[in-house]
Amino acid sequence: MTAIVVQDLRVSRGGTEVLKGISFSVDPGSVYALLGGNGAGKSTTLLTLLGFLTPDSGSASVLDNDVTQCVSRVRQQIAYLPEAATLYPHLNAYENLEYFLDLAGRKTTQLELDQALDEVGLQLESRSRHMEDYSKGMRQKVAISLAILRETPVLLLDEPTSGLDPVAIDEFNALVRNLAGLGKSILMVTHDVYGACQVANRIGLLRRGQLVGSFDAPAGERIETDRVHATFAERATA
Repeated sequence: MTAIVVQDLRVSRGGTEVLKGISFSVDPGSVYALLGGNGAGKSTTLLTLLGFLTPDSGSASVLDNDVTQCVSRVRQQIAYLPEAATLYPHLNAYENLEYFLDLAGRKTTQLELDQALDEVGLQLESRSRHMEDYSKGMRQKVAISLAILRETPVLLLDEPTSGLDPVAIDEFNALVRNLAGLGKSILMVTHDVYGACQVANRIGLLRRGQLVGSFDAPAGERIETDRVHATFAERATA
């Protein structure tokens, strides 16, 4: 079953058509990067998949559930990581995880919490510190561990490496690849050409609400950064 299917999707906001008939799909255990600059329509795509915007026409589905007709079921299948993860600064990693999992009706043990935090590489000595002392990269790790504990098959990542330093970016990209290897289906929207090429099996180039290019990773290899960057720059000035 294909994880995400978007077909000829058109969406307007404030009377202006933002998405102009885009189509793409995300396979199980793969990473699809929707690459584009500001105003390209990346966030509109995510908001539509989450059921916050209604399409003018076309369709979008998550695990065969239409995003307009099965909103609750779709959201149960999705973990969404915004650009700035919303976590409580006065709570530590364990407390944040327990709070949000309780809201989702998911009970966990201390062992499960530590296993998820081990998986994302958050140091043991950091887990009992308040979130206000965390770097953005550390907060992103906690947010990803929450997605792991919720056991959702689909992840939506919104500019996940924005503001991270190069080491944190490499760590995050490795984590995303690992999650895909475990069977997670991941849609990442980003303006970062390098990051997209590091993690994605397929890249769709979005410009002014239209998909104007597509790139696939050769078997066992990564998408060539120079080729994507050249096309991205060319389309941006067209």
